[in-house]
Amino acid sequence: MYKLFIANKNYSSWSLRPWAIMHALELTFEEQVIPFGAETNWDIFRQFAPTGKVPCLHDGDQVLWDSLGIIEYLAEKHQGVWPRTTAERAWARCAAAEMHSGFTHMRQTCPMHVGFRIKLNHISPELQRDLDRLNELWCEGLNKFGGPFLAGDKFTAVDAFFAPVVFRIQTYGLVLSEMAQAYVNRQLRHPVLHRWEKQALNENWREKSHEEAALAAGELLIDHRRN
Repeated sequence: MYKLFIANKNYSSWSLRPWAIMHALELTFEEQVIPFGAETNWDIFRQFAPTGKVPCLHDGDQVLWDSLGIIEYLAEKHQGVWPRTTAERAWARCAAAEMHSGFTHMRQTCPMHVGFRIKLNHISPELQRDLDRLNELWCEGLNKFGGPFLAGDKFTAVDAFFAPVVFRIQTYGLVLSEMAQAYVNRQLRHPVLHRWEKQALNENWREKSHEEAALAAGELLIDHRRN
């Protein structure tokens, strides 16, 4: 059986990606949640991941690290990780790779925090450029392949890669076009993302650096966490 190591659902955007596609495809796996702790991350995470980071997937003796590496491994073993047609897969892979390596200012300004609702202090030109590109990319996929997902009618790896962004849009009230916002709303209602959000809000772990990073972005309006 697969064993997927992840960190706190409230904070860990990278963990969400393989978790989401594995749940969407109804793959059987054991989930191991290792909470973040600034002083102990490296020593603890190195026990299961060569990079000392999450996510990490174990498949017997095979160890897979990095969200993109994990998803490509799963794609070799299971149908439906990527879209069906060559054109859909090509676009989806490029879009996922762009998310994997890009949107730096959005990541830095708006760290993932599922529970908070924050009013940003300001939108920098760099953040706005990331939002403009995000809007352009999402609308391109939705228009080109007909939706309701980014590369067609099924939730695939490209949707999983942008799932953390969906939560960032919600947390920080980021403004997108009507079409892109409708995609956000659909994703938030998707059973997989709804399950992640519910579990994130029920966590009782708090990690100082993640909390401070989110609060540095602006004014805290509400904390939806239940513990």
